[in-house]
Amino acid sequence: MKHFTVPRFATAACAGCALLLAACSQQPARPTSSAPVRTHHHVHHLSSAAETAPTPLPSRTGIPVCDAYLSTYIACHRAANIFAPDQLQSRYETMRDSLLRDSQDPDIRPQLANRCESLQQSLHEALHGKSCDAPLPMPSSSSH
Repeated sequence: MKHFTVPRFATAACAGCALLLAACSQQPARPTSSAPVRTHHHVHHLSSAAETAPTPLPSRTGIPVCDAYLSTYIACHRAANIFAPDQLQSRYETMRDSLLRDSQDPDIRPQLANRCESLQQSLHEALHGKSCDAPLPMPSSSSH
């Protein structure tokens, strides 16, 4: 019966660790940036924007359900109290630019009506029966 000595066992363990580390070092390094990973869809827009001057966006998508959604976006989101009032305009502009840009992309445009219908349905559910024309709530006074 053989007895393993500590130095022989430690040497074998260190050799095993060295092999594992060597194998791992062959993998390409992952980016350490904390920036979000971009999807292929967004990368495509960025690369084509860098190659050519950006084209101005149209004033309408040309898709009735999307144009209707955008025309009621601010009033309905305000009535549903989805975003803070100071964020509403920037959120609208982001959504508007996204829908207008996607309406110009022949690969995305065919699915855009379904996307807008889904957005409109989600907003309708968030309203819980309230009208988009409801008066603005009065701000509560913090002075006593």
